[in-house]
Amino acid sequence: MTELLASSDDGRPIAALDDGSGPNLLVVHPGGGDAATWDGVTRYLTDNFRVVRIRRRIYVPEADIALPHSMAIEAADIVAVADLLESPVLLVGHSSGAVAALEAALLKPSAFAGLFLYEPPVPTKELIAGTAGARARAALDRGDPVEAMRIHMRDIVRMPATVVDAMFADQRIRAAFSAYAAAQIADDEAIDALGVGIDRFATLETPTTLVEGDLSPAHLRERLADLAAALPNARIVTLTGQGHIAHLAAPDTLADTIRDMAGQVLRL
Repeated sequence: MTELLASSDDGRPIAALDDGSGPNLLVVHPGGGDAATWDGVTRYLTDNFRVVRIRRRIYVPEADIALPHSMAIEAADIVAVADLLESPVLLVGHSSGAVAALEAALLKPSAFAGLFLYEPPVPTKELIAGTAGARARAALDRGDPVEAMRIHMRDIVRMPATVVDAMFADQRIRAAFSAYAAAQIADDEAIDALGVGIDRFATLETPTTLVEGDLSPAHLRERLADLAAALPNARIVTLTGQGHIAHLAAPDTLADTIRDMAGQVLRL
């Protein structure tokens, strides 16, 4: 594995992890962690693909997070890395990373042969965080990152409270969530700042695969359906028996789904 370095519009160096060889996959990881969360999926792809995982600036350890954060900044970072790669490029995004990927595709549609978006929490008919986001920000500002992340998981992602409580009973999980709390809450706020509505995607003709888990929170699947209706060239793929974390629970299945999309758009 090597590291690519790009320079974004604001002069900030943007790093990306570079593995494997072959047609290009550019991956934008989800919130709550860094590019390493996609290690498992990457291992199933590097025999056939060059997998480049952008290190999102707010999730880099000890990141200096300028508020308000914005998806426009994320989009520019993604395009800066894409510009280092030879065409064609399949852009892969997961959760908030998929929102950023959508914005990057709008910013420079010619950079991407296709989009693979796993449950982007786009504010189609309602905000993603709303009042829960304000409560999470308040908890973070008073020095309680664990509570901020509990609110995020329970009231923004909308995982069952019993599941969230069980997760947070594990000290290691609490510590991991705490480390990324500031980034995650800034991420939620950046998505809400896009505003409600997705009409702007009606002109985005890039072939798009929208992926959902049949066990995922209902609002994520509803947002995905709304997005599919707005995009002129999109299809939905449902992962049976999976939720929002198939990259951890079933990395081989997710990799196979990416491979199928790549076969359609990367001239394999």
